[in-house]
Amino acid sequence: MAYDEGLAQRVRALLQDEADVTEKRMFGGLAFLLAGHMAVAVGEDGLMFRIEPGTGEAQVGGHVREQVMGERVMTGWLHADTCGLATEDQLRAVVDRGKATTRALPPK
Repeated sequence: MAYDEGLAQRVRALLQDEADVTEKRMFGGLAFLLAGHMAVAVGEDGLMFRIEPGTGEAQVGGHVREQVMGERVMTGWLHADTCGLATEDQLRAVVDRGKATTRALPPK
């Protein structure tokens, strides 16, 4: 599976000032890690982003849904469809959410 390179470029631009960001091919897409923890991942049809476990149910709707891999719902992750990331403000909100949640994790 390929990932959306245009969306990956937009995410890179939002994370360019982060000192500890790395990119890694994962799950058929491109993951962005902060201090070794995955914050967001670009796929073919949108962006997977980290959330605080237990808070995702209230966020589902519109272009955001639970992240599913195979038959398993990924706890602590949501998926934003590409069409819901059209503006920089929409993308920034999702990336900032993944970034803030990841920064709150203990160091690896």
